[in-house]
Amino acid sequence: MEILDRLKGRLIVSCQALEDEPLHDPYIMGKMALAAKVGGAAGIRTNTVKDIRAIKKEVDLPLIGIIKKNYGDHPVFITPTISEVAELHEEGVGVIAFDATGRTRPDGKTFGEFFSEVKARFPDQLFMADCSSADEAVEAERAGVDIVATTLVGYTPYTEGHVPLEALEEVVSRVSVPVIAEGNIDTPEKARKALQIGAHAVVVGGAITRPQLITKKFADAMDGRS
Repeated sequence: MEILDRLKGRLIVSCQALEDEPLHDPYIMGKMALAAKVGGAAGIRTNTVKDIRAIKKEVDLPLIGIIKKNYGDHPVFITPTISEVAELHEEGVGVIAFDATGRTRPDGKTFGEFFSEVKARFPDQLFMADCSSADEAVEAERAGVDIVATTLVGYTPYTEGHVPLEALEEVVSRVSVPVIAEGNIDTPEKARKALQIGAHAVVVGGAITRPQLITKKFADAMDGRS
């Protein structure tokens, strides 16, 4: 697959800013993606159709698209229903990613039921499963996804405290589809280690694109708080 070939061994930068964040603006995300490309990124992960359109004006890199949508207090919010998948497919992105954890989705479907419907409706689309455990990655591969990712390691109640790179090692050993390392890859050393473990590519987000978090690390260290 051409997109996977372009991403192999490379850096994908997650350019996202939620409504409560200082950089929440499609124009800014477009420029952030351009800066990432100039710095050597081979792909962009991004949230919402508005941001995708802005990013497309700036770069021609492969895009991993998601739509974060809250349905009440439901814990599954990364491309949670087929409605969000349809929006992303209509806009056109190389890869559509979604929560592939074992948690029931807002519409009451299990992941298996959700993806069976998605795959039937969009058979030619590349799909990436955001997982929190190796078992979920195995189930996602069995369901027919094209890529699995460690995006949600530590973000589900049953994986709290799990170390992302250790989880990556287990995922790589148990699936045959490409594995993308994502989630708390916050240093160049961790990104390099992820490739050594066997990740197909690495997604880095906040350590590059969320200046408020980067600033806080410096400020806290200087104040003796970390």
